[in-house]
Amino acid sequence: MAQQHVEAPPATPGAKAPRTARGEKTMRKILNAALAEFGEKGFSESSIVSITGRAKVALGTFYTYFDSKEALFGALVENMSARVGEAVAPALSEGSDTLDAERRALAAYLRFAAEHKEVYRIIDEAEFVAPEDYRRHYETVAARIAARLQAGESKGDVSPGNALEREVRAWASMGMNVFLGLRFAVWGKEDPERVADIANRILREGIEA
Repeated sequence: MAQQHVEAPPATPGAKAPRTARGEKTMRKILNAALAEFGEKGFSESSIVSITGRAKVALGTFYTYFDSKEALFGALVENMSARVGEAVAPALSEGSDTLDAERRALAAYLRFAAEHKEVYRIIDEAEFVAPEDYRRHYETVAARIAARLQAGESKGDVSPGNALEREVRAWASMGMNVFLGLRFAVWGKEDPERVADIANRILREGIEA
């Protein structure tokens, strides 16, 4: 698997923020190695020794930044969640209306998922290894979508809804995106634009005859 690069994560229990630029670089090396290790072997089969070996840092250096393998895993989940948001942000700004922005964002997400297939394994394992980070990941993504759709209501792009309707719309849209990524970016390969067009038509028109 090609080496992927991650930035230092936001504050996570058990993770310690680096104090210098050199420390931040070292922390990124550990996170890069963890992404490759967890992505290939899964959490249970990975070890701190193997991660530090990949990162080419001393074992003691690991504990300068993380209290445990679990803390490292949680930091990686936080980081991957942020990277998904960063990957779709440019596409969102190019939309002609709210739903076109969602179409573009889905296509961008499918491209991201195809290039970073390990994110699915890491996020899925987080349900058991780092359940708080797992839940926060999905709540954060759903909140982003809900905010965008609510803004679309004020523009007249999206029909008005009450609080429950807005939450259902956001989680349904997110669920569709997640499983389309699994099916067409991880398990198989399909043109992201074509998949996004079909999914967007469902949002705009529904599937009723």
